[in-house]
Amino acid sequence: MVLLVGAAALVVVAAGVRAIAWLVGPVFLALVIVIAIAPVAAALRRHGWPRWLVTPILVTLACGTLLVVTFGIAFAAAHLAALLPQYAGRATQLTNDATATLARLGIASGQLKEAAAAVDPSKVVAVVSRLLGGVAGIVSDLVFLFALLLFLGAESVGVRERIATIAADRPGIARALGRFAVGTRRYLVVTTVFGLIVAALDTIALAIIGIPQVITWGVLAFVTNYIPNIGFLLGLVPPALLGLLIGGPSEMVIVIVVYIALNFVLQSLVQPRFVGDAVGLSATVTFLALVFWAWLLGPLGAILAIPATLLAKAMLVDIDPRARWADALMRDARKQPERE
Repeated sequence: MVLLVGAAALVVVAAGVRAIAWLVGPVFLALVIVIAIAPVAAALRRHGWPRWLVTPILVTLACGTLLVVTFGIAFAAAHLAALLPQYAGRATQLTNDATATLARLGIASGQLKEAAAAVDPSKVVAVVSRLLGGVAGIVSDLVFLFALLLFLGAESVGVRERIATIAADRPGIARALGRFAVGTRRYLVVTTVFGLIVAALDTIALAIIGIPQVITWGVLAFVTNYIPNIGFLLGLVPPALLGLLIGGPSEMVIVIVVYIALNFVLQSLVQPRFVGDAVGLSATVTFLALVFWAWLLGPLGAILAIPATLLAKAMLVDIDPRARWADALMRDARKQPERE
């Protein structure tokens, strides 16, 4: 009965969160940004800086971080939309060559027309235009996000005193919130380091291959690295498409092989092990978290999947000593549970 009631409550809560994902996603993004830069404020306070000076510094750092992330996404999307029309003629030629090859293999002409229509360059440009519209929507939400960062940044300066007050009455909640904050920072540090490595390697490799706008795809690789396990696939599509349009299928294959050799090995095999060590979540849990939070909160949920899972774990598992069995199922096998 407890399991059934709990499952029913979880479904109701998930439905409610999905209905207001437009609000929950930006609020949680602002919270994660403030948590990431909170150690800067703590260090300044330890060195005797007054609160009235620390608060604007923290808010400025938070807003700057948001602008960098937004600019990276918009930069990559805009350059892709500008490049694709330049290769429309080449795309048409490749489509005609593929149609002729398929005709020699005996595929019916009706099927060939459908295949050609499916890869119509104008449709690709239309898809990119819709993506740019989505980016414009994100930009329109920046005012709301900046307001959130302003208030959260101002409040975070005194968060230690608030946690101490909570610990005096509910020590389990204080410990769980502390673990969530520490785990989130560790995850962001590991992901950022791997993102910089992957972006640098991708930029160098694409420059050697001869793909244009390599800085753009390096920025895209860095941003998509925050999407666990499958982020490299999103960063692969634009350079692979340009490789096809510029050098044909052979160059596209080279780009795909290079991305698999670099990004798949680092992002999907090596990085999850470091993430597991940093936050105590198994690779399977991180992948399932990606699917769940992307479904619940949309594209922003894919980026926030690990921090959101850490918060849910803190509130539902870490807070209750009787839930250690769930922690054992979620934790990486090499990471031993922390002793109280």
